[in-house]
Amino acid sequence: KETLRSNEVNLMADTSVSYKCLCCGAPLSFRPGAEKVTCEYCGTELEVKTVEEFYAQKEAAAAAAQAAKEAKWDTAAAGNEWEQQEAELMKAFTCSSCGAEIVCDANTMATECCYCGNPTMLPSRFSGMLKPDYIIPFKKTKDEAVAALKKFYEGKPLLPDAFTANNRVEAIQGMYVPFWLFDADIDAQGSYKASRSMAVDTGDAIMTSTSYYNCHRQGCMKFERIPVDGSKKMDDAFMESIEPFDYNEMVPFATGYMAGYLADKYDVDADAAVLRADERINKSAELCLAQTVNGYDSVQPENDCAFVKGASGVHYAMVPVWILTTRYKDTPYTFMMNGQTGEVVGSLPIDEGKLRNRLLIAFVITVVIAFGVLYSIL
Repeated sequence: KETLRSNEVNLMADTSVSYKCLCCGAPLSFRPGAEKVTCEYCGTELEVKTVEEFYAQKEAAAAAAQAAKEAKWDTAAAGNEWEQQEAELMKAFTCSSCGAEIVCDANTMATECCYCGNPTMLPSRFSGMLKPDYIIPFKKTKDEAVAALKKFYEGKPLLPDAFTANNRVEAIQGMYVPFWLFDADIDAQGSYKASRSMAVDTGDAIMTSTSYYNCHRQGCMKFERIPVDGSKKMDDAFMESIEPFDYNEMVPFATGYMAGYLADKYDVDADAAVLRADERINKSAELCLAQTVNGYDSVQPENDCAFVKGASGVHYAMVPVWILTTRYKDTPYTFMMNGQTGEVVGSLPIDEGKLRNRLLIAFVITVVIAFGVLYSIL
């Protein structure tokens, strides 16, 4: 949800303000008693009142930017304390090879670490973790995960033939991954340098005039459930690639949903996750504001988008992920699948011979086309 207002001014999202020419950016100086200010570099004349109003807006923008830097997320409300009976049902397993700490219910025995493939995991009592607020139950089965991985291989011409012919899923594990979900109402603003050109044919020559504009955009936006991965061991690029999750299917946390699955213990707490949340908010707000600066030939942002948070909240949730491991030439390859939507991501080996052949074919085609064009010219 968003409301926007705009006018032709230039607000710098900074904590300080300097007086510069609105056209060329050169420094300006005021002469006492003068009605206008003339730029010594480009000759632009500006009304003193116009310059004062303009920089009053810049000072307001600077104040807003400072407020944005000082705004804090309220992370204290994320998650709950476990009840003693619930905690007694939980176990933590530490991999003796890579050190990953996995949490599951007492009925689940891990026989292999899904991160490094190590078969030895030492059980210890569950402790030291907040109880999640919500959980998204698994919808995709293990068989569906294997089928989705095989489909993921399709249409990959550079895959080694031996990989596709002999590939077997060595390990597959359903895991609940910790996520922090951020809600916030924000007031965002950004400044843009825009231009519009017009060509006029005078008969003797074509004259082009270019007008430059300082555009300010400000809007109120509401963000809900911005996801930030709470595990250092999970590749953030992979986790964001299998988004989005359907949060309409999120339910209050209950340990029963974890039966038969592992759960990763968070090692990025809510306070540490706020930087990524702010970054995602900033990018989304910037894109939203920039899309409203239209009708110009060119548009460039003058500064980073600044936003001030109003009402905000943080929740702790567990989301379902299938982790599949295959091996090729003694190298493990790990893939992740959204356990709710079925989206798959992962890295694949490349057949160097196929790659060289394709590059050679592309080179030959380019040479043939070049000779054909040259022959037609001659």
